[in-house]
Amino acid sequence: MPLDRPPQPFPDIKPFDSRNLAVGDEHELYVEQVGNPEGVPAVVLHGGPGSGCNPGHRRLFDPQCFRVVLFDQRGVGKSRPKGSLAANTTQHLIADLECIRDALGIERWMLVGGSWGALLAIAYAEAYPERVSAIALRALFLGSAVETDWAFLRGPRIFRPELWRSFVARLPEAERRDPLAGYGRRLEDPDPAVHGPAARAWHDYERTLSVLTPGQSDLPEADTTAGTTASKTWLPNTPFFEWHYVKHGFFLAPEQLLRDAGRLEGIPGIVVQGRFDLLCPPRTAHALAARWPGCELRIVEGAGHDAGEPGIGPALMAAIDRLGRELT
Repeated sequence: MPLDRPPQPFPDIKPFDSRNLAVGDEHELYVEQVGNPEGVPAVVLHGGPGSGCNPGHRRLFDPQCFRVVLFDQRGVGKSRPKGSLAANTTQHLIADLECIRDALGIERWMLVGGSWGALLAIAYAEAYPERVSAIALRALFLGSAVETDWAFLRGPRIFRPELWRSFVARLPEAERRDPLAGYGRRLEDPDPAVHGPAARAWHDYERTLSVLTPGQSDLPEADTTAGTTASKTWLPNTPFFEWHYVKHGFFLAPEQLLRDAGRLEGIPGIVVQGRFDLLCPPRTAHALAARWPGCELRIVEGAGHDAGEPGIGPALMAAIDRLGRELT
């Protein structure tokens, strides 16, 4: 493998294999493979929960060196049934990873993920450390109540109070003491006139928090997507999945992933962390690195949460390449 990585992503490549994989509970996952069939196996765990894999994920890897597996998690992207939250837990997704690995005949693979994908990577690695060759993560999140409270409530109140006020003002005054529950009730309402505006506001709120310079300080007055005049019929997927997981504590015991970090011993890892990530601040990354022998933490100055923030993409590609070189 090359010793130095160019700062730009690799050219887009097409899958050499794509399939629909039944994993039980009436769920069927979309799975694709790109790169070199004989290369270092790696799997991409997309964010959200509720987003999906995309062609940009393919471009993180040298296609001559890696065999890359991408898939849409339960209920999202090309997986079916679309939008289903039934039998959709962290434990189900861990089992799905094992199902994919077994179906593809992969003995061990590198895990690559960011934010929610980072949580899923750590949860899987702690459950099946013998199946993991290395881990490259971005924007570490471990699903604790403290992290959720910071990301959606405390952090915005401190750093983006105007955005916080705009978000909370869309609820009746009686519900503003617990705005996540207020939004959650609306997201669970079957009426599109109720859950639609809530989902769009949640999406815009989180999107604004994910970048260091969002270009706006509060939510749009109209019921639109952030910074656009998109149709009110447009509905983001992630708020419904995020609320489902937040409501259930990400289906983890309190502090579970940090408590069990010792199970990662022997697995090399690199965590790329934006210095000014408002959703997933560096504290969590530092705490995990302190308990994970073999983990290297790389702080990217002047960057926030999003994968497109300055320096994040190149740092993640460099981490993937460094770990890949060590596996060849």
